[in-house]
Amino acid sequence: MIHSRNRRLRVNESIRSLVRENVLTTDDFVMPIFVMEGENMQEPIPSMPGIFRRSIDLTVKECKELFSLGVKAVNLYMKVSENLKDNTGKEAWNKNGLMQNTIKAIKDAVPGMVVMPDVALDPYSIYGHDGIIENGKILNDATNEALARMSVSHAEAGADLVAPSDMMDGRVQVIREALEESGFTDVGIVSYAAKYASSFYGPFRSALDSAPKENVEIPKDKKTYQMDFHNTREALNEVFKDIDEGADVIMIKPGLPYLDIVSKVREAIDLPIAVYNVSGEYAMVKAAVQNGWLDNDKTIIESLTCFKRAGADIIFTYFAKEAAMILNK
Repeated sequence: MIHSRNRRLRVNESIRSLVRENVLTTDDFVMPIFVMEGENMQEPIPSMPGIFRRSIDLTVKECKELFSLGVKAVNLYMKVSENLKDNTGKEAWNKNGLMQNTIKAIKDAVPGMVVMPDVALDPYSIYGHDGIIENGKILNDATNEALARMSVSHAEAGADLVAPSDMMDGRVQVIREALEESGFTDVGIVSYAAKYASSFYGPFRSALDSAPKENVEIPKDKKTYQMDFHNTREALNEVFKDIDEGADVIMIKPGLPYLDIVSKVREAIDLPIAVYNVSGEYAMVKAAVQNGWLDNDKTIIESLTCFKRAGADIIFTYFAKEAAMILNK
């Protein structure tokens, strides 16, 4: 006779929900947003169905709708005009720049929205790299100083947290010290501690034109600073260093192909963990849905819940708005 039957706790939805280990809510989401110059402008991103580049006014409108749905945090990326790009990234800390004006506009319109601007030079670089280049190499320490200036300018504009995604060594400490010295002791750092050199970033780079440029004098990829996707222990090394340098939240990117990393980091640290459900992951699901191969709503909720199961506290995802609508049903 069988005494132990696991199926007893699966008999109906009420019992299943009672013993459910992980629950997905709108509080878990951060919506990445692409911003462009202009007014009343919206451009679709072909590789990411349902995602757009928007001017500041329409971005504010979108943020109001997100907040009404329960999505209380946004991650900002700028589509920078070509004439503003150079090898220093100086437009990144322009007090009247597109990023700074976007932060101010969102915080004025939706004060409760948590605004996390991206901190990286690639949208501002003529080379499409996350760092300053000299003699064909990415300069680490000079880039850190630029990232610190960028972070302080974001804090001055009203950012709640800054999110350095560059993967330069020691940049969390340099940014933390710059924020402290400027009086922004309450501005947090979401550190992309374990960001891998991944093929899943393609649609994102096309959205911002931030892929490395084809030039024989510069690296053709980002493998000298982003992590080798073959490695696990290296991720833990990166995480521990960023915690020591003052990170408040640890980011792992990409998401779905790296759930093992999320799980291992969860076992090792007590800080909040964020995971980035990146553009390539979004594009794959949407392509399968459009072909009738997957159920849209069920696939979105299942894929986002797996991040919670792996140990993530925060999910950066292009599905945030759609998932909120599904959950709110």
